[in-house]
Amino acid sequence: MDNININNIKDKRVLVVGLGRSGLAAVTALLRLEADVSVQDAKDVDKIDGQLLNFLRGKGVKIYLGTQPEDMGAFDMLVLSPGVDPELAFIRAAEEAGAEIIGELEIAFRIARGHFVAITGTNGKTTTTTLTGEIFKKAGRTTHVVGNIGVAVISKAIEAETEDWLITETSSFQLQTTKYFKPVISAILNVTPDHLNRHHTMENYALSKARVFANQDAGGYCVLNAEDEICRRLADRCRAQIIWFSAARELEKGAFVKDGYLTLATEKGGEISLCRRDELKIIGQHNVENALAASAIAFCAGIEPAIISQALKSFAGVAHRIEYCGAVDGVSFYNDSKGTNVDATLTALRAIEKNIILIAGGDGKGQDFAPLARQLAGRVKKLVLLGRDGPKIAAEADKAGFKDYVYGADMGDCVRKAFAAAAAGDTVLLSPACASWDMYDNYEQRGDHFKELVSKLGV
Repeated sequence: MDNININNIKDKRVLVVGLGRSGLAAVTALLRLEADVSVQDAKDVDKIDGQLLNFLRGKGVKIYLGTQPEDMGAFDMLVLSPGVDPELAFIRAAEEAGAEIIGELEIAFRIARGHFVAITGTNGKTTTTTLTGEIFKKAGRTTHVVGNIGVAVISKAIEAETEDWLITETSSFQLQTTKYFKPVISAILNVTPDHLNRHHTMENYALSKARVFANQDAGGYCVLNAEDEICRRLADRCRAQIIWFSAARELEKGAFVKDGYLTLATEKGGEISLCRRDELKIIGQHNVENALAASAIAFCAGIEPAIISQALKSFAGVAHRIEYCGAVDGVSFYNDSKGTNVDATLTALRAIEKNIILIAGGDGKGQDFAPLARQLAGRVKKLVLLGRDGPKIAAEADKAGFKDYVYGADMGDCVRKAFAAAAAGDTVLLSPACASWDMYDNYEQRGDHFKELVSKLGV
């Protein structure tokens, strides 16, 4: 590991692929580290902010837009944004020519002086990461909540001091391009089908998640879901100390629910009650799991149980994840725009339980919608479909015998139709089971638009 230091970056010829939030943060940091930086993006020049391009040119950055460099052997390193597939031909060409292919998370780890906590999983990452950050802050730790949650890791890593903590939400895409990344504490919350258009098989997807603990040893901790079959299988690959959590049964060691209390069992056989389950402000069984995982992470970091308890009781959740948006004429509205896969939407349906008017659809990422369709009856009164893959959800609903669905032309049309179909006591839930990319830049933009539309219903 001696070769992993800040001096390795200086004067390296680095191509940053992707000019999104992560890519721009990487460019900024690499320039500070005196690398020879180039950038590439699939977008044409008219799709990129002109001021940004002028700034980059002023810094001597070579820019390739809508094309790739002709000589991919001209780079020592490629830094890929999370949305960039490492299998693209020009990236493979650079690798074959000897370039190192990594991502922004890996660069951030190499230059950071702080301690990393890395949280991954198909669902629950954002809530668990945010809650974990709140616990660490309450404990008086200097804490940076970063990663897939929306703050580029490298933007904080370059400033972090030795005793800082980087609480990092890590996606499969980010982990796919790690090499030496080694958190002090890692966590896998669950692994269910997602991003199969990129990973192709569930095995590949699961192995990408396992990279979160790949470099850990017996000096580190890995928090895993005892009720998730794939987590149990991946545990055999982990050299760190495994701490299990379960919302379904009591454990000899780890985090679980006992007599209605979120509980920690220590190695010495002692049990610590943190708070009653009904004291949590975040709803649903999945959020009990998220709270248990965050508690286990914090306990592994040496945070006092009393502080963990305070944070659990005060945490109100995160935007776009079963976020309460208010009520109009007795109809409640929830924004779950972060529900970008089938399993996430099923989780939201279970949390609200019944009398739901569900707005779903978007970019389905190659998913199978049959499991969602089979759970509509008895929970969903009407399904309002939008986006490119709305018809695919409808086709599976037909097969499952669920016929009560309509299409919306856009989000505004969907909200109007959902509200018209609802009665007092019902819940309108935006939980698309799809990515937003066919209609919006990201799920946050989609969720914000939904909330804006809801706010105007009662006017």
